[in-house]
Amino acid sequence: MSNIDLQTYENLQSITLPPLALKPTSVTEGQAEASKILWTSANGKVQMGIWECSPGRFTSDHSDTSEIVHIISGEVELQRNDGELRRLGPGDALVLPRGWRGEWHIIQHVRKFWVVQYD
Repeated sequence: MSNIDLQTYENLQSITLPPLALKPTSVTEGQAEASKILWTSANGKVQMGIWECSPGRFTSDHSDTSEIVHIISGEVELQRNDGELRRLGPGDALVLPRGWRGEWHIIQHVRKFWVVQYD
């Protein structure tokens, strides 16, 4: 039996991210984001990390992925393409299942912890 290293990540609010850069899927001029991958599975199909984004709106397409999100700070609304709306803030979590499509509205600069599974 081999030892398994337990990787821990403390104080997710204080992890330094790269500088904000323009968000390619934004529908709001000047919206910017930054992200840092903290861990990738051996097969490359699962990743986790930290992401930040400035206020504005952007489209999101999870046709080939699923994502678990935990909001660390800020406030967001997610609207599915059929109109269903969810509002989230610090401490809230959600699952974006494979096939989810919609729009994020960043109300207040947001930082989230995410886990994505690639198909």
